[in-house]
Order: sequence, then C-alpha cells, then structure tokens
Amino acid sequence: MNYRYLGNSGFKISEITYGNWVTHASQVGDDAAVATVHKALDLGITTFDTADTYANTAAEVVLAKALKGQPRESLEIFTKVYWPIGRKGPNDQGLSRKHIFDGINGSLRRLEVDYVDLYQAHRYDYETPLEETMQAFADIVRQGKALYIGVSEWTAEQLREGHALSKQLGFQLVSNQPQYSALWRVIEDKVIPTSEELGISQIVWSPLAQGVLTGKYLPGQPVPEGSRATDEKSGANFIKRFLRDEVLEAVQKLTPIADGAGITVPQLALAWVLHNPNVAAALVGASRPEQLEDTVKASEITLDDDAYAAVNAALAGVAETDPAKTYEVSPASRPA
Repeated sequence: MNYRYLGNSGFKISEITYGNWVTHASQVGDDAAVATVHKALDLGITTFDTADTYANTAAEVVLAKALKGQPRESLEIFTKVYWPIGRKGPNDQGLSRKHIFDGINGSLRRLEVDYVDLYQAHRYDYETPLEETMQAFADIVRQGKALYIGVSEWTAEQLREGHALSKQLGFQLVSNQPQYSALWRVIEDKVIPTSEELGISQIVWSPLAQGVLTGKYLPGQPVPEGSRATDEKSGANFIKRFLRDEVLEAVQKLTPIADGAGITVPQLALAWVLHNPNVAAALVGASRPEQLEDTVKASEITLDDDAYAAVNAALAGVAETDPAKTYEVSPASRPA
C-alpha cells in the first residue's frame, strides 16, 4: 500500500481508503462487515472513513467493533458531521456550534476513540455563518478531539473562504471529499486548481461510479442480481444516472485499455483517479472481503499518460465535466 500526504500537512493516508457508506449496518450484516474490515487491514489499508449519518449512526458503531484491538496509532480514522441524525430535530443537523460539538462527542463515543484523525463538514451549511462553523472546528482541534479538519463537496469559493478562516483561527483545512471518477469530472475545472493553490487534497468518493466502472453493467442487459443497482439501501437511485446505454457502451471500451496495461477494469478506473496528484486517496467499499483483493492492487499501479488519455477518449461525450454541478450538491437549506 502506498501513502500520500493529506493536503499541506505531514499526515499520510493510504491511497486506497476504506469507506462504509452503504455497507455497514445497511447492506451487509455486522459479521460480514467486520470480516471485510479485517481483510482491508490485512491488505495494508489503514485509513477508514465513515460518517455519523451512515445508517443513522450505526455504521460508526460497526466500524468500532471491526477495529477493536487494533493499535490506535496505526490507524487513520475519519468521520463527518452535517446531515440529520438521531431524533433528527432542528439542532440535530447542520454545522452550528451546537451540532458540531454534539456530533464530535457522539462520534467519539460510538467509535470508542479519544480522537479522530480527520473531522469533516459533510456539506456546506448555508444557514450557519461560516465563522461559527470554523470557530467550532478550531476549538475541537485545540481540545484534541480531531487532529485535522476537512470538508466534503465544497465549491472552490467555499474552500477559499474556509481556508482563510482556518489560517486565522490557527488550524489546517487539509481536505475535500468530492465525488470524482472518470465518469464524473466536475471538480477538475475549479475545485482542483483552487485546492492545489491552497494546499488541500481530495479524498474522492465513488471512484468506480457506484460500480459502473467495473464494467459489470452491460448495455441492453438487465442489471446483475445482487448488484448495487438492485438494492435500494445501497444506492440504487444514485447509480441510475450512469445506467444509460450510451454510458455503458463507452465503459465497455475500457476493457482493451485495461488488457493492454495488464490490469483489470476496476484497477484501471482507480489508477485513473490516483493519476491526479491532488487526489490523496480513493474511497472504496466492499460487501465481501474478496472484493478488496482486486481494488487494493490499484495502489501498486502507475498509469502512464497514454493509458490515461485513452480512458478519457473512450468516455468522451458521456463523462460529466460541467463545473456548475459543484454548486448543486450542498442543500440550499438544511434538510427538513
């Protein structure tokens, strides 16, 4: 497993990071989740990403169970705050000082740790002054409850404003966690250049476009039984936008590119993401331990420029590149 620095810091994380968004306490049972985390550890993954909202806090509990007995100093544990949790009352969401402190204390309790390595704003909160949010994060860092602060799906302008405040308040904003894949490239025009300027890394989610970039979904064919596209709890609605025949036909063009490089199509898709130097890690999930065997090997692959260009050519016309999409992710108001 290779490691990369997170932002302009001395903190390193594994290039392949394990995420438990739609698996733990949702798609798979606890025993399978624990076995998959143990497999991730065996394969060299030491960085684990979760959020309080996943399975309405239950995913954090399962991750704690899976990591029990591991030396804390050998792990990098990330979680997030923003979406409604628990009773989902008016203060059980957003990035107010109250919810951030309730959030970090609840996450630490569920994860059974004294601190998290990275605490992330899961979206931008338009209803809370940014100064209030960043002051709360600064206080959490000073209290030792989080070592670093990151965000998720912030626009270039929001990153710039947040970075400036973090400097004033004496802590580092080191990361952004956006969706990014060879099919979803909306951060390339503004978010990545701004992040490079500010010393902020990307920790990207859905690098396989919810599994579409594995090549297992075929044009004109029913989706495979047991796949994510058939499971409402594991993102079936989210994946629908990629299940158009023109997209699936373009993805099939990746097979000869992968064959020529001597790798699998999923490895090609992950290596494509890691080809970008601003990407610190690709988030992967798994419902079975053996699924990680293939994807983890992407950390050993350095994709040459010709193969990278070939992927771009194969997906030209179906990959989403509109930077305006980055402004559509955070809700204009907190969820009801």
